[in-house]
Amino acid sequence: MATVLERLRGPDPVFSVEFFPPRSDDEERLLWRTIRELEPLDPAYVSVTYGAGGTRRDRTIRTTGRVATETTLLPVAHLTAVDHSVAELRNVIGWYASVGVRNILAIRGDPPGDINGDWVPHPHGLTYAEDLVRLVRELGDFCVGVAASPYGHPRSPDLATDTEHLVRKLRAGADFAIAQLFFDASDFLRLRDRVADRGCDAVLVPGVMPLTTVRTFTKAVELAGVPAPARVVSRLMRWEDDPSSFRAAGIDLATELCADLLAESVPSLHFYTLNRSKATREVVSRLGLVRARV
Repeated sequence: MATVLERLRGPDPVFSVEFFPPRSDDEERLLWRTIRELEPLDPAYVSVTYGAGGTRRDRTIRTTGRVATETTLLPVAHLTAVDHSVAELRNVIGWYASVGVRNILAIRGDPPGDINGDWVPHPHGLTYAEDLVRLVRELGDFCVGVAASPYGHPRSPDLATDTEHLVRKLRAGADFAIAQLFFDASDFLRLRDRVADRGCDAVLVPGVMPLTTVRTFTKAVELAGVPAPARVVSRLMRWEDDPSSFRAAGIDLATELCADLLAESVPSLHFYTLNRSKATREVVSRLGLVRARV
């Protein structure tokens, strides 16, 4: 099975997609329809999150395994330290390896129940993402990714400290980092510069969510952790009561953001799909990132 790094080292930019774990059988059927719709576009890789606070992990693990065994897609397995002992983490990593999954996104995770609550590690678990990276590395020949925050993690006192934590994760053995949501290409590029200034040349991948509804926009602001710029608010919210025009403006904004990133030699774009394919398919088609399988 290929690694994420191998898929990102080609001559042309690529894209990847992220799903969240389904909460019911109906949602699982919807997710698999979306997976099948995106499969012909040949994304570089696909991932399935654990869900907030480590919830729905069983469906995450099962879905990742199905992607590995039933599709032509390259799966990236999410793994968090939330409510896991080291023994349990070893078991999950071993199961991923047994079905051929060799790419893992290692994230400490948020506290279950209240993502803004105090972090309490499992009594026999791990406390930091860099420890999780080391554990994955110890257990096999994995390609490991971590999370990055363009605006800094809410628990970090400042950007310098947050960047230092990211660099420590990368130097612990991570091969790449996927950035959480942001609104301007310059926000991601400044993150890339901060990491490079510390002598770290790991691959950073920007995360993008097409803002197709007012609800999606509200969620994006929540995930980014900062208010949206006035120009974005103005461009979208003028269509607050016109869903069709709002969606068109959101697709335009996402396409322009991605084009700005590609112009700065970003090798890949990571799309948060919310388990729908249409918006991502539209953006990557406009950008010319859809390629025929060979």
